[in-house]
Amino acid sequence: MANEKVQAKEGINALSAKAAYNLANVTKTKPQYGALTPKWLTKFLEFKGLETGIFRVNKVVEGETPLDVLCSQTKKSDIIPDGYVEYQTEPREYVLNSISTIINVNTAVEDVYSAPYDQVQEQLSLAIDSLRERQESQLINNDDYGLLKNVADSQRIQTRNGAPTPDDFDELITKVWKEPSFFLAHPRAIAAFERECTKRGVPPVTVNIAGGTFLSWRGIPIIPTDKLLVDGLKNPKSQSGKTNILLVRTGEAKRGVIGLFQAGLKNEHSRGLSVRFRGIDDKGVASYLLSLYCSAAILADDAIAVLEDVEVGEYYDYD
Repeated sequence: MANEKVQAKEGINALSAKAAYNLANVTKTKPQYGALTPKWLTKFLEFKGLETGIFRVNKVVEGETPLDVLCSQTKKSDIIPDGYVEYQTEPREYVLNSISTIINVNTAVEDVYSAPYDQVQEQLSLAIDSLRERQESQLINNDDYGLLKNVADSQRIQTRNGAPTPDDFDELITKVWKEPSFFLAHPRAIAAFERECTKRGVPPVTVNIAGGTFLSWRGIPIIPTDKLLVDGLKNPKSQSGKTNILLVRTGEAKRGVIGLFQAGLKNEHSRGLSVRFRGIDDKGVASYLLSLYCSAAILADDAIAVLEDVEVGEYYDYD
């Protein structure tokens, strides 16, 4: 008993932190969703709004020689060459795909727990970000319209030695030499390319575009995305692995790669995305339907090229 009294006298005679906590306001953040990425592809890609959800790519049938024309100072003949430019009779049509989800929110929770953050808006915000993540993945990997699936055979090249080298990137540029817009690669592929550049004494230059800082090669930014998978994974555990690197020209005027979305949606929230309130059930649960409509089209074969079988696990010891 005597020891306890001594310890009590030696303690701080004041309100404890544990008791004070009950009267304190806690500063808090919005929900933090670790799977979110900057989604640079959808920011750099030019998009075109559609009227009816269908996009037809009309192409000219290109032969070995262009249309004959008369071009000379002294006419060898008074007859001007004639002819016409043939069109494809069965051009490809792209139909928008939909990515959808339903969000449910208990109205009692919404009423009582919506300060300082609105529970409905936070739920919708996280759901929309998830849909946009899926959109970027589908633009690259979709079996129908995904960029990887639709690169022409003539635009596919292999690495020289596995790791992505400056020579490989230069080879990509020869395939998309008409105003290339950006490289697209997994962060580990970008790191592998930087190591190869460092080994050769030609480190890539950084550029600031659209609010981001990127490595570049020959003045072309290298845009990161984890949707170009390494061995089929966004976050591979192995030190080694293989992936692909794309070089893209974007823009309809440049006959490049464009993203597609449905314009003028009812309850439109943002580009190609509608948010519809579905009502409240007899248990007081409010429901919202989120629908995102998207696709992509390659207007000309030389608008995109891919470097395949890129090894990301090559490392070096530097003296």
